[in-house]
Amino acid sequence: MRNRYQRGERRSNFSRFPNKKKNNAQYAWSEKDLVKSIEYSKKNRRFEPETNYTPVSCFDDLPINRQLKINIKNKGFKTATPIQDQAIPHILEGKDLIGIANTGTGKTAAFLIPLLDKTSKDRNQKVLIVAPTRELAEQISNDMKALSQNMHIYSALIIGGTSMFKQIHDLKRDPEIVIGTPGRLKDLVNKKILDLSQYNNVVLDETDRMVDIGFVNEIKFFISLLPKQRQSLFFSATVSKKVQDILAAFVHDPITVSVKKHDTCANIYQDIVRVSKNQRKVDTLIQLLTQKEFNKVIVFGNTKWGIQKLTDELIHNGLRADAIHGDKRQNQRQSILQKFKRSEISVLLATDVAARGLDISDVSHVINYELPMSYNDYVHRIGRTGRADKNGIALTFVSDFN
Repeated sequence: MRNRYQRGERRSNFSRFPNKKKNNAQYAWSEKDLVKSIEYSKKNRRFEPETNYTPVSCFDDLPINRQLKINIKNKGFKTATPIQDQAIPHILEGKDLIGIANTGTGKTAAFLIPLLDKTSKDRNQKVLIVAPTRELAEQISNDMKALSQNMHIYSALIIGGTSMFKQIHDLKRDPEIVIGTPGRLKDLVNKKILDLSQYNNVVLDETDRMVDIGFVNEIKFFISLLPKQRQSLFFSATVSKKVQDILAAFVHDPITVSVKKHDTCANIYQDIVRVSKNQRKVDTLIQLLTQKEFNKVIVFGNTKWGIQKLTDELIHNGLRADAIHGDKRQNQRQSILQKFKRSEISVLLATDVAARGLDISDVSHVINYELPMSYNDYVHRIGRTGRADKNGIALTFVSDFN
């Protein structure tokens, strides 16, 4: 059978790269590694359909604040995901926790729900949540606001690209919850505006990504300033040697919850799009994006300039597209993301600045227009589809070589 996306046979579900080489906690790899891996997984793995998880308890059974239960229902949560079902009871008991889970598994609510309950019952409880990217920090902040409606719990969002003056003002209001990225948090700690010794509940979210980006020293700096008596919650999709070193200093006698079956989500169908030398790569992309089933697509590239140029060409060809990357102001990026969520645009182009933290429902396809720099980056990119136990499709463009 011919590949319905482009020339050659259909190739799917690769999650192993036989020629991976270690490089700064990531992996160097090539197109040839990718194709070999697809062939391997084609022989050894099958696409796994959606499976239903039966939680041990429902949200109504949890011993949590009544208003919080109402907010959970209003948020549309009907049943707990595996990470929520297994992590929330331990967090409610005050235990340190290591949560190993792929993106899109509902882990944000897994720590927000018990921490909001804890804060509502004891106003001396203060929460610090550290995330690798602005987008993820903003998503956590939005989820926190939705889950804390009418609970009189206040928060501050501390991220780069926005006014530090406003953030200083927000911190002076003594919020119960602070959510931020390492760079801006460190700036405010150094200015003596943020005192980390006050925070007796701390979450490190997507720690592997913080390590990949280069925030190891910042994380260790934060840990050194935290009170010894605290509840520490750690979430990551992968655990490298550097991540293990952070774990050793961060958590005490932790409970480990792992709901991660594979390095890549089993409910994401993975395929390649082969492009020959005499083809224009962008023409192949346009042919795909004009197909009906490509209704909500994220396209990843490696450079800001390249992504913007590609966006302009897609728009010129009549596609509803826009891009987020480091050259766009934070308010511009937020506006574009909202348009994508509301389906006002159908194609979102992004650099890896957006590979983490985007929580957008019903993304039909992720397209790697350019090969990611590492296997970890690949995993995090494709995790934008197939979220919350839904199926998704991830396509990667490669050269057509022999």
